[in-house]
Amino acid sequence: MISLAFFTSSCKKDSYALPVASDKLQNQAIKRTLGPNIVGQQIEFAYAMAILPTKGKLTSCVAEASIAGAPGTYMENRSFHTAQTGADVGDSVGSPSVTSGTTTTVTYTVDTSAATLRYYYVIPEEARGKTVTIKFTATSSDGESVSTTMGPYTIAQMDMKLNMKVSNNNMMYISIGDSTVYNATDAAAHAANIDLVYVYRNRPNSAFNHALVAPAADTQYLPGIILPTGVNRTAKLLKTFNLQDHNLAPNEQYGGIFIDDIDFQKLDLAGAPNYAINLKQDAGVWVETADGKYRAYIFFNSVSSSGTAVISMKRYALK
Repeated sequence: MISLAFFTSSCKKDSYALPVASDKLQNQAIKRTLGPNIVGQQIEFAYAMAILPTKGKLTSCVAEASIAGAPGTYMENRSFHTAQTGADVGDSVGSPSVTSGTTTTVTYTVDTSAATLRYYYVIPEEARGKTVTIKFTATSSDGESVSTTMGPYTIAQMDMKLNMKVSNNNMMYISIGDSTVYNATDAAAHAANIDLVYVYRNRPNSAFNHALVAPAADTQYLPGIILPTGVNRTAKLLKTFNLQDHNLAPNEQYGGIFIDDIDFQKLDLAGAPNYAINLKQDAGVWVETADGKYRAYIFFNSVSSSGTAVISMKRYALK
């Protein structure tokens, strides 16, 4: 009987009580962007803040970065919520943000006790290879303030160049170091920097099609091409068809795949050839320059049967 009474008592459910809303100013932040943090790109945050209407209203919101953001850093002066359709809806709640040095401020111009503002930090060159933190602070009319700090976030060493147009017998000379495509005349002027030649050949009896070839490759991979004077470097190349980096193909259906610094650091191209042929849309090519200064990943965003392509590149400096 004693043991039964104990069992009954231990299994009794605790009574439920509705949570009591805090009477303090509250805040919370999330990072919305995914993937590596690359110089020149944005890191997007959503910062929510609220206070009981009986206590006061919001007066200001400040984001303070440990390293000043590049031009284009700002905070939305609209508070966002998600409609039933799933679309983001923004309502103006303050004056346009003002950025001074490391801080970006929105001053509220409407009577509101809750808001979610978005902050866009443009990564500056000064942050390359370093870490960045963002401190968010909200203040209310009753004199309260509350803060939360996000990070630290590591900023990648690598950089990125999107949507470079290459064309057969014209804009075909690619410099990894310059992150640029040249024609023959300009390639001659930058001969020491040319790492690859874009080639297109539609051959019925062989799979050549679109190709990236080092100038020093066997001439069978440079059919009919007379290289500009001084364009003679080699390189190591390795093609792949299953690596659609989301940064390089942001408008396509691929998501969740990101090449980061560590991928370049661990890359092993020992024994790789100095050419990559039969490339198609969504194909990629890993590259290491002859001087060992750079590694890169070149992605084919699109190709055409007329001998043109659009390529994008991530580049990592080894030295």
